[in-house]
Amino acid sequence: MKRILSILKEKWPEYILEILVITIGILGAFALNNWNEQNKNRIFEKEILSLINENLSKDSILLTEEYQKAVLANQITDSILNRVNQGIFDETLNLWMGKVIRFERFKSQSSGFEVLKSKGIDLLSVQKLKIDLINYYDEILFKVYQANSDVEGSFNEDWIPLVKKEFSDFDYDDRMEPNDLQAFIENPQHIVLFKMFQDNREGAIYRMRVALAEISSLKAQIKSQLE
Repeated sequence: MKRILSILKEKWPEYILEILVITIGILGAFALNNWNEQNKNRIFEKEILSLINENLSKDSILLTEEYQKAVLANQITDSILNRVNQGIFDETLNLWMGKVIRFERFKSQSSGFEVLKSKGIDLLSVQKLKIDLINYYDEILFKVYQANSDVEGSFNEDWIPLVKKEFSDFDYDDRMEPNDLQAFIENPQHIVLFKMFQDNREGAIYRMRVALAEISSLKAQIKSQLE
């Protein structure tokens, strides 16, 4: 370096050399700051992706539980309708109705994504992961909430008034006992209500299935980034 400066001094005025040295120093400092900033961003990216991955794991557990309950409820609805067609009216129907006349509850664990949004989602280095996270939290989950809300709305508006009027016992998610089981279950309007509730829940089942598939895809992408 000293040899280079000696040669430059012979050819260039001293003030030009000073400007050159200052410029090189500024550019070096800028490059170092830029490297430090990029390094901080990568550290933050790994930390926030780890948190989002934990959130997604919890979402997967909670969604799977509610999804399985919803699928079971619709399968049991078919069994109830088959029993009615066969003219079988026993305690099993009370237990089955307890599994059907209910709704699914789900709340996403989204703390990691909220932190990411507050810091700036552009801090993520992979464009596809960015887009997929936005799609999951802003689109897919919205549709899950909306579908589950439809089921809950039907439960509150259609079933609760009926339960208050025609049931002697109501143990949520366990057992329901009409005042007159056979008369209740054979009522054509009640049969229609079971079918409508089943159809309504089918929408929630589909939305939860889509969400679970997206969680699996996101976790695979995050794993790739963290390795």
